[in-house]
Amino acid sequence: MRIDILTLFPEMFDGVMNASMMWKAQEYGFLDLHLHQLRDWTTNRHRTADDTPYGGGGGMVMRADIVVRAVEAVQAMGASAAPAYGMSPQGQLFSQEWAVRLSKLDRLLLVCGHYEGIDDRARQLVFTGELSIGDYVLTGGELAAMVIADAVVRQIPGVLGAEGGAERESLAEGILEGAHYTRPLEYRGLTVPEVLQGGNHAAIARWRRADGLRRTWDNRPDLLRRARLTDEDKRLLAKFAAEDAAALRRKAQG
Repeated sequence: MRIDILTLFPEMFDGVMNASMMWKAQEYGFLDLHLHQLRDWTTNRHRTADDTPYGGGGGMVMRADIVVRAVEAVQAMGASAAPAYGMSPQGQLFSQEWAVRLSKLDRLLLVCGHYEGIDDRARQLVFTGELSIGDYVLTGGELAAMVIADAVVRQIPGVLGAEGGAERESLAEGILEGAHYTRPLEYRGLTVPEVLQGGNHAAIARWRRADGLRRTWDNRPDLLRRARLTDEDKRLLAKFAAEDAAALRRKAQG
């Protein structure tokens, strides 16, 4: 897969994109990553990519003409045009489903906004869409692009190494993963659950599923609305609901 990233600050990507899994994905040929300096498409001697906003207000706005030229030029670098997604808090919320969907593409182009954002005409002219990684504001789109690239690349078959690794991770089926343990067996009075110490793989799988469901119920119940739930999952969730209701009654009584 080829991923192109347009940014005013390509140096920000050095550590993240050249370490750990992202480095391995490139080293073994799963990822063809290209970082592009947006200022390369400016036309003045100061290489200025932004200007003051129409209508007044603070901050600067990235110019549409520069972003559009850059996107069209990068899209022309491959045999087929890459879908171009702008990083924006106004975009669609990025999710595991988005990561899986984008990982099936041959090419992907991410455009990092900065300052107050990008002139909206760039969105209208060349963006396939806009993506957000959460309901908060970042200094620029670079961190969002790193998150999206990482989440997408790990979905490419072979990148994680272990067969089925991506499918077993948190959120792959709409629920969080259960707890993980390693040596030592006992630490400061806390012991690895007994079921994990044996070799009964079916029992271990059931425990991990139940623990993941419990964590999802406690921390991210919103995920359960779209999770793929079995009849056993639904039975466990009903049990959690009954346990929580009983705990609330005990608290109210005493």
